Order: sequence, then structure tokens, then C-alpha cells
Amino acid sequence: MSDIVPVPSSTELQKAPSFFAEARRTFHAALMERVLFTDEKGIPANADSSNRASVAIAIGILQRIGTEIKGERLAGQMSGRKFEEIVANYIRATFAELAHLRPGTWTIEQITARNQAVLARFEQYGHLAALARASAKDPELRTALGNDYTIAPDIVVVRALEADANINLPKELVDEDVCRLASLREVNGGLPILHASISCKWTMRSDRAQNARSEALNLIRNRKGRLPHVVVVTGEPTPSRLSSLALGTGDVDCVYHFALPELVAAVEELQQSESADLLRIMIEGKRLKDISDLPMDLAI
Repeated sequence: MSDIVPVPSSTELQKAPSFFAEARRTFHAALMERVLFTDEKGIPANADSSNRASVAIAIGILQRIGTEIKGERLAGQMSGRKFEEIVANYIRATFAELAHLRPGTWTIEQITARNQAVLARFEQYGHLAALARASAKDPELRTALGNDYTIAPDIVVVRALEADANINLPKELVDEDVCRLASLREVNGGLPILHASISCKWTMRSDRAQNARSEALNLIRNRKGRLPHVVVVTGEPTPSRLSSLALGTGDVDCVYHFALPELVAAVEELQQSESADLLRIMIEGKRLKDISDLPMDLAI
């Protein structure tokens, strides 16, 4: 008697979700557990309670993500810190899976200190340490510089330098006579390389949008060498506020929304044509993307 091979059920035949899809769900679950609460009136924590459209869109996003978790609204800085931590954990989990596309030794770090010494640890900004020492000794220089050189990203993606043994794995590519100024080569005595600077804005009022632009422009102006990726991650539900940062070019690479498809669906459901058009312009102009796009873009 031949063995009977069981026929797979329709459920078993369904394609399993991709790793990035599962990571996105885990990201949203962490936000709902720690940041994305609703208050006693049912208003989500990322909504502006005084703005009817903001509340309606935020509710629409939350309904699409999953079951709401009621709780007290966190203070602005506290919710921001938790948002940064969750974003950093998401990037660690997803970017590590792209080693075949972007090899190297990487560190993703949430920054808590807010001074120029943070960036002075990296190759492109090592000179800021000398600048800080000079301005500390010279009040006139300190007055002239102001705080323009003081930049503190929320999250950094850092690449370690490579030993000659790694560089020469396929064959002897470098020796003592060449590539003596290359930043990536460990033997040259440089600092780790800042690959990306990520600013996290849980919500985006006008002042926060301008702060993100200022941070980005300072990164551009103060660098020596390759410019790192400069991006913003946000939970802001209102398209008009998103546009205050996402529209235009020259400062941030792109703005990444924590739930872009859900945002688009919520706006369409409310039949707000102006907001829908604004979203379309930002998305088609490659100025606004979903959080799931971020690790792939960091692999460029």
C-alpha cells in the first residue's frame, strides 16, 4: 500500500510574509506598546488634539495598524526618546540582513549626549574637537561661531575601518606605498566613518521641522569628506506638516513615515483632496517614503 501524501491546506499554501514585513509589524507593535497610546477621549498620542484633521488621520492610521492601547500621553521628550529607541532597534534588525548588499562592520547607536563631541568621533567631523577646544579658550571665536558646529543626531549608523587583511582578501590590493590617505583603511589611523545621521521626530510642529533642517544643513556645512545619509523618521499624521520638511531638496535626503500606506489610506478615507494631492506629490517626488524603505536606502 503506497503512502498517502497529505494535500496542503489553503492556509499552508499561502505565502509566508517577508522578513521586512514581519519587522515592520514588530516595529508597530513596539510603538503601540510604548508610545502610540490613546487618551481617555480616544485621541492617539501622535495627533494634535486641537487639529480635527490631525486627530481623524491619526485615528485612521491607528485603526489600520491594530488594536489601540489606552494610556497616558507621554511628555514630549520622553515619547521622543522612546520613539528613537524603537527606530534604532528596527534599523539594527533590518540593516543587518542586508550585509550581502552592503558588507562591512556596522554599529547603529542611539545618541543621548547633545554636544559637538558626538560627531567629533567620526572621520568626517573629527576636526570639530579641535574647533571646540579653540573656541573654549577664545571667547571672541566662541561668539563668532555660536552653535553652528554643535550637531547631535538622534541615531547614527557607523562603519568601522577595514584592516589590510580584509581589504587584501581577494588579492593584494594595497601595500605600504599606496592608499595612505584612504579613510576606510584602518592602518591610516583615521576615525570610524559616519554612514548615516537619522533625526527622529515623533510629531512635527513647525519648529521641529526647522530644527531638522538646521541639523541637516549643519551636517552638510561642517563635514570634511563624504556626506553621510541625512534622513528624518517621523510619526506625524498631518500631510501639511510633513510637507514643511519633505518638500524641497538640498538638506535631508528623504523623510520616512512610520506608517505611510496607512497614512495614505486614512487620508483617502476622509476624502481630503488637498491632503491627498500633497501626499501624492511628496511620494511621487521621492521625498516621503515608508519606514520599511529606510534600511534598503541605507544600503546604497
